[in-house]
Amino acid sequence: MSPRDVASSDFPARLQGGEIIVADGAMGTMLQDAGLPPGTPPEGWLLENPDPVLDVHRAYLEAGADLILTCTFGATRPRLARNRLADRVGAINRRAVQIAREAAGTAAFVAGDIGPLGEFLAPLGELSHEEAVDLFAEQAEALVEAGVDVLYIETMAALDELKAAVEGALAVAQGTPVTATLSFDTHGRTSMGVHPREAADALLDLGVSAMGANCGATLDMTLDAVQTMHETGPDLPLIAKPNAGLPRLADDEVVYDAPVDVMAAYARRFVDSGARIVGGCCGSTPEHIAAIARAVRS
Repeated sequence: MSPRDVASSDFPARLQGGEIIVADGAMGTMLQDAGLPPGTPPEGWLLENPDPVLDVHRAYLEAGADLILTCTFGATRPRLARNRLADRVGAINRRAVQIAREAAGTAAFVAGDIGPLGEFLAPLGELSHEEAVDLFAEQAEALVEAGVDVLYIETMAALDELKAAVEGALAVAQGTPVTATLSFDTHGRTSMGVHPREAADALLDLGVSAMGANCGATLDMTLDAVQTMHETGPDLPLIAKPNAGLPRLADDEVVYDAPVDVMAAYARRFVDSGARIVGGCCGSTPEHIAAIARAVRS
């Protein structure tokens, strides 16, 4: 089977078969370059501007990705409500899947991207666990109904929200696999103090199909997290989708400092540490993904 042919295999089979799945890179920065106005949520923008989103997906596919994430990172009700889009949860998530599927065809898997709610759960905030589960389930259900191959929870920092997201996704998954990653960016822990071993234990108990790390402060911090999670759950496929190095300002623009060859070298180290899904997060481009694809398939 060709590494780009997904028509003859489902997502869990590819994961459990030990093949390396190359994921895509950043969406937001690519859309900004394509005309997304500053401060505008891409999730709402795509309803009237599907072509730039489609172009980003296609650029990653041409670079060698065989897993693309829908443009729905902030498409839960609380985050959409900030821009008066709370009543468009279903429409936005379904449209995003349609766009991704149009790009992917049978050449790649489509992952329904689910990010944090942007609110604290009680006792730090006002959301109860049950409310958070329902909010995640609402988005996940729309993604499943639209036909994603996997529900892809990412960039989590708090253990209670991570659990709520996975529980909500599993409740409506109807057999669709669920994966989850956290961002380890504070001395080897998430910003809410979660250690990779603690996260792995929780995710193993919840029964996800894959777990891992994305975003993160440095490539080394993400690598350490992946290695620790592999030690904790050696039989579960891992995900590594780090930022393209550290951000810095250049001519009033945020740029990331990891060259494509560095990202490619780390991709091999992620694979050697148990990762079976490897891609990029903030600052990564189709050039980064092309280098990663070459490195892990060589």
